[in-house]
Amino acid sequence: MTVNKKSPSLAGIAGIVAVATLVSKVFGLVREQIVAAAFGVGDVINAYAYAYVIPGFLLILLGGINGPFHSALVSALAKRSKAEAAPIVETVTTLVTLGLFLVTLATIAFAGTFIDLLGPDLAPDVRSLAILQLQIMAPVAMLAGLIGIGFGALNAADSYLLPSISPLLSSITVTISIAFLLWRVGEQLDTPQYLQLGAIVLASATLAGAILQWLAQLIATWKSGMGTLRLRFNWRIPGVMDVLKVMAPATMSSGMLQINVYTDLFFASGIAGAAAAMRFANFIALTPLGIISNVILVPFLPVFSRLAAPENWQELKLRIRQGLFISALTMLPFTAIFISLALPIVKLIYQRAEFNASDTNFVAPLLAVYGLGMFFYLGRDVLVRVFYALGDGETPFKISIINIFLNAVFDYFLVKAFAAPGLVLATISVNVTSMAIFLWILHRRLGGLPLLDWGKNLFFLVIASAIAGLSSWGVSQVLERAIGNDNLLLLFLELGISTLVALGVFILIAMQLKLPELHMIAGRIRQKIGR
Repeated sequence: MTVNKKSPSLAGIAGIVAVATLVSKVFGLVREQIVAAAFGVGDVINAYAYAYVIPGFLLILLGGINGPFHSALVSALAKRSKAEAAPIVETVTTLVTLGLFLVTLATIAFAGTFIDLLGPDLAPDVRSLAILQLQIMAPVAMLAGLIGIGFGALNAADSYLLPSISPLLSSITVTISIAFLLWRVGEQLDTPQYLQLGAIVLASATLAGAILQWLAQLIATWKSGMGTLRLRFNWRIPGVMDVLKVMAPATMSSGMLQINVYTDLFFASGIAGAAAAMRFANFIALTPLGIISNVILVPFLPVFSRLAAPENWQELKLRIRQGLFISALTMLPFTAIFISLALPIVKLIYQRAEFNASDTNFVAPLLAVYGLGMFFYLGRDVLVRVFYALGDGETPFKISIINIFLNAVFDYFLVKAFAAPGLVLATISVNVTSMAIFLWILHRRLGGLPLLDWGKNLFFLVIASAIAGLSSWGVSQVLERAIGNDNLLLLFLELGISTLVALGVFILIAMQLKLPELHMIAGRIRQKIGR
C-alpha cells in the first residue's frame, strides 16, 4: 500500500536537525578536548584509534544517521502507512540483531588477529592496549545495528530531534568518565602503571554511551508506534524485502568505504602517533561536516525517494542540484578556514595538559588536508543517496570496490611523498573520483544533467574559497605579528577575525553568481533571525 503522507517541510526538518546536531557536536568537541588533555598523542589514544576501528566502523556504517540501515528504512517506510511500519521494523531488527551478535562474539575471540591486521607495525605495548579495548567495545557491533534501525524508524515517523541529538549521550558518558579519571589520577595518568586503567575507562565509557543511545531511541520508537522488541522471523512480510534489497548492497557499499580506513591505518601503523593525530584532526573536520551533512541528507533522502518515478525526474534533477550546491556553499568556506588557520585552530582546541606544541604541529597539517576534501566527501554522499532513492544499492557498491584498489595505490605513493597527510590526500582523491563517476552515471540514467553549467558555477565557488583562504591567512599573520596569540583570548580573537574575513570574502564572491541555493540559505537564516 502506497500512501501520500503530509511531511514537514525541508526547511523545518533541516532546522530541527541543525540545532540538534550542533548541540551533539558541541558535546563531542568537549569530549575530544578532555580526551586530548588526558592522553595527548600517546599510547592510549593510538591504541584506541585501532581498537575503535571495528566498533566505530559499525557504529558509523550501521548506526549513523544517513547510514545504510537508516537510508534503507526511510526509503521503504516513506512509501508506506504507519500501520505497516511496526512489523517491518521488528522483523528487520530481529534478523539484524542475530547476525550482529555473531559478529560481536567473533570480535571478542579474534581481537588479537584483527589488531594485527589493522596495525602490523604497532609497538607491543600499544598492541596489547588495543586488543583489550577492542574486546571491551565489541558489543557496540550489535548496538550499532539497533541504533541505525532506530534512526530510520524515527525519521520515517517524522521524528528528527532525538535521532540527531542522541549521540550526545555517548559524548557525555565519555567526558564524565575521563574527567573523573583525571580528577582522581591527575598527572600520573601518563605513567606506565595507569596506562591500562586509562585504556579500560575510555573503552568502557564508549560502550556505556552506545547503550544509553540505544535505550533512548528504543523508548521513542515504542511511543511512536514504530515497533517494539518483539521477535519476528517472517522476512516475507511486505516491505521487508524492499528494506533488505537496499540495505544489503548499501551496507556492503559503505563497508567498502570503511575498508579504505583500514588501508589508511595499515600504512599509518609505521608512523608513530599518526593514527591518534588523524583522529584528532578528523574530528575537527567532521564537526561542521557532520552538522551540514545531517541538515542536507536527512531531509533530502525522503524527497529523493518520492521523486524516483520517471515522471518526477525533472524535479529530482533540481533537488540533486540543490543538494550539491548547498554542499558547496556550506563546505567550501570551511575548506578556506581549515587550510589557512589549521595551526591556531588545533592550538585553541587541543593544546593543553598532555597535548603539547609538538602534537599541535603534528595535527595541524592533517586538518588542512582534511579541509581540502570536505565538499567532495559531502557531495559524494548526496549522490549516493540518489542511487538509494532509485532503489539501486548495487552501483555504489561496485564503485566502492574499485575505490578500495584506488585508495591502496594512492596510499602507497602519497604516504612516501607526504607521510601522514598523504593518507588523507589518498582518501580525497578517491572521493573526487567517485563523485565524478556517480555524476556521469546519473547523467545518462536520468536523461541528461546540466553538468557543464553546474561545473562552471562550482569552479567559481572553488576560486572564491581559495581567495577567501588567502585573505584569512593574511589577516591571521598580521594579527599574530601585531598582538601575538600567546593566550587563549588573543588566539580566539585572531581566529574570530580571520574566520569572519574568510566568510565575508567567500559570500561576496558567491553573491556575484546569483545562485538560487544561496538565496535559499540566506532566506532561511533571515527567517530564523526574524522569529
